[in-house]
Order: sequence, then C-alpha cells, then structure tokens
Amino acid sequence: MIKNKKGIIFGIANDHSIAWGIAKKLSENGAELILTYQNESLLKRVKPLAEKLNNSFLIECDLDKEESLKKCFEIIEDKFQKIDFVIHAVAFSDKSELNGRYISTSKENFIKTLNISCFSFTKIAKLSSKILNEEGSLLTLTFYGSNKVIPNYNVMGIAKAALETSVKYLSVDLGNKKIRVNAISASPMRTLSGAAITNSREIFNYTKKNSALNRNVELNEIGNSALYLVSDLSKAITGEIHYVDCGFNIIGIPK
Repeated sequence: MIKNKKGIIFGIANDHSIAWGIAKKLSENGAELILTYQNESLLKRVKPLAEKLNNSFLIECDLDKEESLKKCFEIIEDKFQKIDFVIHAVAFSDKSELNGRYISTSKENFIKTLNISCFSFTKIAKLSSKILNEEGSLLTLTFYGSNKVIPNYNVMGIAKAALETSVKYLSVDLGNKKIRVNAISASPMRTLSGAAITNSREIFNYTKKNSALNRNVELNEIGNSALYLVSDLSKAITGEIHYVDCGFNIIGIPK
C-alpha cells in the first residue's frame, strides 16, 4: 500500500509503544522510515528496534528543544529531499501532577505538557510542510480524555483537546498543498506513557468491559489504521479524529 513512500516517526520508546506498532506495520508494507530518539539513553532502546525494520534511519530529536527539531528536519531534507508522511506519537506530563485534581496543576507543568504534547505537532507540521510531497499525510495520537473526564488524566486531557483542535486548523492551513492532517484516538494501551496514569489498570479493564466489542484495541490494529491514514486510500480524509477503541467512545451508559 505504501511501497517506496518515506516518512518520519516521532515517539518510539520501546516495543510496547503505539509508535512501534505503527512503525512495524508501515515497514511491513514497504515504507522507508526515519525514526527519532530523544537522547542517548533512549537510543539504547530504539536502535535494536530500528534494526528489526527494513530501510530505517535514526535521528536524534528532543521535541522540548526547538533547535533540535529544526536540525532534525535539516538532516532529513539533506538526506531525503522529500518525504510522504509524519507520525507524531509523543506526549509528556509530570507523573506526580497526574495524580489527584486538575485544579492543582502547576503553571510550569501545564506549559511543558502543552508544549510537548500539542505545540510540537504544530511545529512539526510547519517544518515538514516544506518537504512533504503533494498529498502527504500528517498523523498524531490522541485519547478520549480530551472529550470526557478520565480520572488522573488531568492536564493531559487539556493537551489532547488542544491537539485535536490543532488537527482541524492545520488541515485547513495545509489543505491547499493537498497535505492531510488526522489523529487516531486509541483505547487505553499497556504502554510506558499509559503506565504513568495512576490506576491505569482499572481504566484499561473498565474500557475493555464497556466497549461495544468488549475488548481493547491491539497494537497491530492501530498500525492498520495508521497505514490506511498515510496511504492513498485516505486521500479524501483530513481534519478527522479517527477512533480506534473498539467502540468505547459511542457508549453513553454501560450495560
């Protein structure tokens, strides 16, 4: 479906990452991938995974540092000239501030959370738009906590709400270049970032029990959805929040 297409993936932390599930599926379908890592410590986790993929290239990039992000795209342009898609699978908040009440969020953590979890996608969209081929695709990851209150999700819910609105505005800004911008909203996953949420196991079990399909989504299924959204099959889809949550988001009152 995407043979010979090139793209960059931000956010692989380990083999349980949603970003890894997406990378694996895109690679299996012929894509040439550029993978980023935040620092030398994370390189030790990402490099062995990159070696499992065909045609992968590693670049250091810290999304909390604008200069690092600019340098990343300079390297990509120098080596590849053009790319076809971008996957943004990055979010961050101080774990200690995800406990208790949102009202207690500090200004410092609020700004950092919004910067890494939301604004980084806007900055990436601007930088990548210069090297994305026509009919290219930008894809980010969100979560149902953007729309409804999820215990201990707090400021991340605010960041994801901002991210989802960014998807809509960016889709219009880049529409004249035929660049599509979408988001996948997945059900809870057993990932490193998911583990940062207090009582994440209870949330995982609740959504599993009360989704329309009585289960949570699997990593390869999110990969399949990402494959569709970066392929030519979704050329008319932009500005959308695509739920991949086994129907949990449609439930009003659980059975």
